[in-house]
Amino acid sequence: MPVSTLNGQPVWRHRTTTRQMAVWAGWFALVALTVFCWQEMNRNTMWVFVEDAPQQAADLITRALPPRWSYLDRLWLPLWDTLNIATLGTLLGTLMAVPVAFLAARNTTPSAALVRPIALLIIVASRSINSLIWALLLVAIIGPGLLAGIIAIAFRSIGFVGKLLYEAIEEIDHRQVEAISATGASRMQVMDYAVIPQVLPAFAGMTVFRWDINIRESTILGLVGAGGIGVQLESSLARLAWAEITVIFIVVLATVVASEWVSAKVRKTII
Repeated sequence: MPVSTLNGQPVWRHRTTTRQMAVWAGWFALVALTVFCWQEMNRNTMWVFVEDAPQQAADLITRALPPRWSYLDRLWLPLWDTLNIATLGTLLGTLMAVPVAFLAARNTTPSAALVRPIALLIIVASRSINSLIWALLLVAIIGPGLLAGIIAIAFRSIGFVGKLLYEAIEEIDHRQVEAISATGASRMQVMDYAVIPQVLPAFAGMTVFRWDINIRESTILGLVGAGGIGVQLESSLARLAWAEITVIFIVVLATVVASEWVSAKVRKTII
């Protein structure tokens, strides 16, 4: 730490003068960037609409209440479709993510120069594209329906599960790998008895966690024609049936809360 003198006595200072000036320059740049971003964000804002936003919100809430509970009977089948999209998409995405993760991990990839970059590219590409965009592309390719939603969820899940899994593989205890290898075990036997048992609890936890996330994401895929309860939401929005939308929101909220509870219980049991 820098030390200066005052009347011949040493005085401790947290930073040198140069470092302190650099800190102040950093804060000044951050404030300037914030002001610039605020100006860009509000350049095309029409404040006349913002001023009466509370009145518009109150009017919308008035039309949305009370919920039209008679509409609930039409939501059970779309809700079941949403759960199927999330579950099947998670299973399919996990099946594709497992080999990608083993190819991406430094200690299990057959080629760090060629295979690993390709596996990492797959993971990054999957994580970079939102499931709603995947669904939009797939609806244009294979048509609307549950299949597009399932594949969209699967493609999105590859990056999530693959990244967490390959990081877990790289962090295993290598002493167990060395012990199994010392017995003359083959590469596949080392995988079976040294690598997989160490990553299996984490893998199960991250799969259940991803399923919980996919239930939330699958609720809106119907907005682009990928099936599920989002189709009903899009229909109600098009008709401005706000009382029906309130029922849909309540059903989605209850489903997400239930999935969160199930996910927490399963992760606690496994881990």
